[in-house]
Amino acid sequence: MSMDEPEAPARSSGRPVDPRLLRYARASRVFLVAIGAIGLAQTAVIVGFAWLTTQAIVGAIGGMPVADLMRILGALAAVVAARAGLLWLREAVSARAAARVRSELRGGLTSAVGRLGPGWLASRNSAQLAVTAGRGLDALDAYFGRYLPQLVLTVIATPVLIAVIWWSDWISGLTVLLTMPLIPLFMVLIGLATRAVQRAQWQTLRQLAARFADTVRGLSTLTVFGRQHRAATSIERVTENYRIETMRVLRVSFLSGFALEFLASISVAIVAVSIGFRLIDGSLALSVGLFVLLLAPEAYLPLRQVGVQFHAAAEGVAATDDVFEVLDAARALPRQEAASSARTDAATSVATERGVLHADELRVRRGDSLLAPVSFTARPGTITLLSGPSGAGKSSVFAALRGVASFEGELTLDGGQVPPPASWLAWAGQDPGLIAGSVAENVTLGAPSDRTAGAAGERAVARALAAAGAAGLDPALELGVRGAGLSGGQAQRVAVARALFRHAVVGAPVIALDEPSAALDAETEAALWQSLRRVADDGATVLLVSHRETARSIADVLVDVRPRSEVTA
Repeated sequence: MSMDEPEAPARSSGRPVDPRLLRYARASRVFLVAIGAIGLAQTAVIVGFAWLTTQAIVGAIGGMPVADLMRILGALAAVVAARAGLLWLREAVSARAAARVRSELRGGLTSAVGRLGPGWLASRNSAQLAVTAGRGLDALDAYFGRYLPQLVLTVIATPVLIAVIWWSDWISGLTVLLTMPLIPLFMVLIGLATRAVQRAQWQTLRQLAARFADTVRGLSTLTVFGRQHRAATSIERVTENYRIETMRVLRVSFLSGFALEFLASISVAIVAVSIGFRLIDGSLALSVGLFVLLLAPEAYLPLRQVGVQFHAAAEGVAATDDVFEVLDAARALPRQEAASSARTDAATSVATERGVLHADELRVRRGDSLLAPVSFTARPGTITLLSGPSGAGKSSVFAALRGVASFEGELTLDGGQVPPPASWLAWAGQDPGLIAGSVAENVTLGAPSDRTAGAAGERAVARALAAAGAAGLDPALELGVRGAGLSGGQAQRVAVARALFRHAVVGAPVIALDEPSAALDAETEAALWQSLRRVADDGATVLLVSHRETARSIADVLVDVRPRSEVTA
């Protein structure tokens, strides 16, 4: 997906806790219960601390016996220790919950992408998904470690403390009750602004990651046409946008923190002035006034902290919106799909060994249109060549085989529904699709470990490389990202070797190669054609797309794929 395309609107519940979090991450349910119990204990400790402190100060002023005063101070020390212990316990529970929820959401995201299939994934930018699953979910540490615990504490502590203040002094309780709504009101207004700027920052980060990945992927092409400097300028521009958005988030965070602190300070000051005047005229006892004055800041503190921690957690919230969008899309798929797929696998597991692939009036969808119909039957022991001009849809037919393109018409394997491609297809496309690692790891990619280990696995890798015309490549050679370290022709041969290895070792009966000789010289190409001929003669079903005239010399079946305009003319 190009980064110039408009972003899909974010779908957020607009609630402090997105209910989808409880649906997709079961660990969050246990966490909320545990953090609620801790919050209730913290509230009791806060009230106990204020009461014991009041008793110690009033007792000291009133001449309380030293023994009684020491007992109160001892209890006060125990309460302080309990408060510190509860804070530590909350941090530990939050850290563990964040790790478990991250793991659940990452696992759910991976499963959802697998269920949605390659076709859905092809329409998304993999770099953006990587940022969401990586840094985005890592930001949940702040969400679970700070924001949610503070939110739960606010829900529990604030009404309890207001009730205790009201019970002790109804005038102070009424004052707190009337001034308290100002803080949530400003929090909502500030939160709306923060969510907007945080979402803009998150989208810019995703755009930067995708732009960088696209640039690296096409760097060689950009260099050939002298466009590498323009690409660097584009990345620099997006980076500057990200810096601007980040500073905007910080500015809003600082301003909101100041506004919340100012409102809370003014509210506490009003309570303190009222208590002071009534202490002077003797209408309020010192013990009651001091107790209420100690509780008043604690009543406002949870709300203030929720506003502060909301900014720290905003990036994680923005990332979970993207994760939930993918999970919701997978959840919307018919529930019978998995069972149907399993039945298809069981019904065709025996027939797949024969490898007869039949297409009848296969029309692949490209965008909103359908390509020209294609019909063929590829049988074991034969090479079926799809030929035609560029853009006619040959690679699109292969995309339909791989499940990354929708189609109309009939496509069967051994007379039954085509199962997932991993069970029957050995594939090498125009893009080699190599990964960072050794040549051997690229050849054996996706194969079971028990079939690639030991001397037998090494011999199979060597045979596959030799059959692909890459016998001179060292299987232990370490490659960089996307196979950096190999020439275009060498990378293409490694991809072909992977397909041949998958057929020979894993048992995939159908081999599909899309322009496997595009980057090869004539001599290497001739050797590759001979290898494919031998593989087909040994019983493989080989499908081949190639513009080279030499490919016709090894083809048993020639399928002419014409552009749609020629069909309708």
